[in-house]
Amino acid sequence: MDRLGSRCPLPGYLQPSVLICLLILTTAFLSYPMLRTLSLQLRSAVAGSYVSGTYSIVFVNCPNEQIARDIARASLDKKLAASVNILPKASSLYFWNGEIEEATEILLLIKTKTSKVHALSSYIRLVHPFEIPEVFSLPMDQGDVHYFKWLEEGVEED
Repeated sequence: MDRLGSRCPLPGYLQPSVLICLLILTTAFLSYPMLRTLSLQLRSAVAGSYVSGTYSIVFVNCPNEQIARDIARASLDKKLAASVNILPKASSLYFWNGEIEEATEILLLIKTKTSKVHALSSYIRLVHPFEIPEVFSLPMDQGDVHYFKWLEEGVEED
């Protein structure tokens, strides 16, 4: 009877090998973004070329120029960005609380490493006066290699 029980697991219980496989698959799935970023950086360093998506442009609308300048300067000081363009007087129309609103806003174009977008977005949400600030990013697909090298140096930690 013992031999039969050892070969046939009790109903509802997974064998240790199945649990190990599930653990490995879960770990691989959760660590994929980090591993992908590291492999892209390694490839870029070895090949000496730019890998699409390593850097991003973050778009942020601000209610006035002073707030835009404050966010831009703080992002640079904190090494969350290498460059910020401040584009004045963007006309915006949007839905807010069920109504169509219209405003003149200041648009920030923030250039940074894609790996820093989350930290930058978190910082902006912390200091931005809007209840729901407009913060989104687009990856840079192509560009001048020298510019990307300069961008890398601008966001390096001292």
